[in-house]
Amino acid sequence: MKTLSILTDPVYQPKKSFNFYERFWLKLMNDKRDLPFIRLLTLIHLTVVPLAILLFTPLLSGWVWWAVAVPYFYLAQFYFKGRFGLMFHCLCHRKILKPAYQQAGHNYITWIIGPLFGHSPESYFSHHMGMHHVENNNEDDASSTMAYQRDSLRSFFAYFFNFLFLGFKQTFQYLFMRKRKKLYTRLTLGEWVFIFFCIGMCFVNLKATLMVYVIPFFFARFVMMLGNWTQHSFINHSDPEDLYTNAINCINTDYNRICWNDGYHIIHHLRPGLHYTDMPGEFLKRKDELAARKAIVFDGIHYLHIFIYLMTKRYGKLADNLVNINNMFENREQAIALMKERTRRIVPVQL
Repeated sequence: MKTLSILTDPVYQPKKSFNFYERFWLKLMNDKRDLPFIRLLTLIHLTVVPLAILLFTPLLSGWVWWAVAVPYFYLAQFYFKGRFGLMFHCLCHRKILKPAYQQAGHNYITWIIGPLFGHSPESYFSHHMGMHHVENNNEDDASSTMAYQRDSLRSFFAYFFNFLFLGFKQTFQYLFMRKRKKLYTRLTLGEWVFIFFCIGMCFVNLKATLMVYVIPFFFARFVMMLGNWTQHSFINHSDPEDLYTNAINCINTDYNRICWNDGYHIIHHLRPGLHYTDMPGEFLKRKDELAARKAIVFDGIHYLHIFIYLMTKRYGKLADNLVNINNMFENREQAIALMKERTRRIVPVQL
């Protein structure tokens, strides 16, 4: 196990001056700390967007098409996918543009750019903001992990396929029953427009549609479910609603530098609107509360590592990277026993 060390995750570093490009965008923005999002979107518009358009044109054919398509797929679905997805997550929680530009900017990212990374329009916002942060992974959350054995690969695939085929229906029913008309209307419109758009584009260019829209859609759902599974794998049976113990934190990892401190998932559920650069500081402020509840915090590994260790039941590897805040665990064996206990399936009658 590890002791709580100095945090290396990104925090805001004030700049004394800004260049012309930055000054232009700052006139449209609410918070200068969000300039990295603008830089990322600029890179996407200089690389992913033109290449996606090129794949649909008759300019490419035969092996040349594949010579462009394969690097494009890597660029969009591996290099930029996590960066964009977690940026979009931040944009859903915080309005980065001033009121006059916010709705148009959000709609553009949601409807035009998001689908290039597998996000059908409005689905992520409706599910994440309308349900997940309301229910916090509890029973009524369509993406809840509670009913599954969370160190079982078989259970994970049952979870993934359930959400893939029933997630839209369950999210719609949740929002409909709670009279969230705006959200369930947006969800329905976005999902069906995306489906019919993909069908139509298949008649224009089947290969390009599969590469640019269809495969990324299924890949995105898989990645998001893998992430949510890992973020909510360790749950305190005696109090599943405790936000300190139904999620985890990952600190001091390169993933946090690439994906906007997404590893601070406990902190995010405690304070969903907190700017990502403030999360390390908030974590330190709450370290005594985290220790008192035996919150699960890992140092130096991220969600993919944790997922692999869980699926292979390598609790020793998890314990190697577990942070023993304020010596909350007496020994390694106690920590492993607690982690195993918190991955057990929770059935409704136990709640």
